[in-house]
Amino acid sequence: MPPTLIETTEDLVGYLSAERFGVPTPVCAVDTEADSLHRYRESLCLVQFAAGDDCLLMDPLKIGDLSALGGFLARAVVWMHGADYDMTMLKRQFGSLPTAVFDTQIGARLLGVRRFGLADLVKLFFEVELSKSSQKADWGKRPLTPKMVEYALNDVRYLLPMSDLIVTRLREKGRYGWFVESCEASRLKVLERGDEAREDVWRIQGSGKFDGKTLASLRALWHWRDAEAEKWDRPTFMVATNRQLVDWSVDLAQGRKIELPRHFRPDRVKRFRQMEEELENLPESEWPERVRSARRKRDRNFEQLVDDWIKRRDKAASELDIEGSLIVSRAVIELIAAGECAPAKVLLGWQRDVLGLHA
Repeated sequence: MPPTLIETTEDLVGYLSAERFGVPTPVCAVDTEADSLHRYRESLCLVQFAAGDDCLLMDPLKIGDLSALGGFLARAVVWMHGADYDMTMLKRQFGSLPTAVFDTQIGARLLGVRRFGLADLVKLFFEVELSKSSQKADWGKRPLTPKMVEYALNDVRYLLPMSDLIVTRLREKGRYGWFVESCEASRLKVLERGDEAREDVWRIQGSGKFDGKTLASLRALWHWRDAEAEKWDRPTFMVATNRQLVDWSVDLAQGRKIELPRHFRPDRVKRFRQMEEELENLPESEWPERVRSARRKRDRNFEQLVDDWIKRRDKAASELDIEGSLIVSRAVIELIAAGECAPAKVLLGWQRDVLGLHA
């Protein structure tokens, strides 16, 4: 019997090199847990793994070298649920992704399932209610509690038997090819996504119409918050929310004094007031400029094209009994209608087929 928890490099290598994995392309299910809700810098804290009858946990915080897992996944067919985040974590850890990643969430949606969270699908396919009690647990803490271990194991325990059911139904509906194409597109999207932070990452939602002075305030606040979160080793939202930054930016630009939360420590308040003073002395020449995006011409012809596309999409979605957004989102429809993108550039082959775009 395999262990429930692997905590050393030697045990990891031994487990993954066992005869059970001697086939050229092993099949497994994987999930990950990180500490993004509890730390400034997110780190991989747990890998949940299932293959055959095995269901176990691997502890990256104790395993010195995870390269055996990276090598194993590189040649495996890997099943995940809501795979974008987990693929992002694996790419960050190993610098690459498995060549085949299949997502039960995508498969369920292509079958027409409207409630496609993992717990929803486990209830649908196996009539089992999963506990959500450890959903926001601190996965960087050790030891893991029995409740956390059970919660984590359940994240992969049902994925492989669920995958069999989903694939069977997709084949029956003639949609398995759609599924493979969609999963590969999702995998490539993660591979192509850069990890570098943008220089203007401080331009958060709600600041699009700010003038230069208010943008300067927001930028200063954002960098103050980021430094505070790093000192504290906590996520930035624990220092101040984006909503607070937006409101404070307006107040600072208009010369109003910010009433800081009472729980702020004196040293944090002191650094905030220093930031305010530096901001007051910032010359106008160093204020950020408002980003002006090209305005799309929304004339009657554009609106008619969008309406025609939506009608075509909704008709196809109704006939297939799937969500219209799976075929094409409104945002993409508007890109196409404005002539900013050709359908072949933004739609998968199966999406073009169901929309009658055979060229």
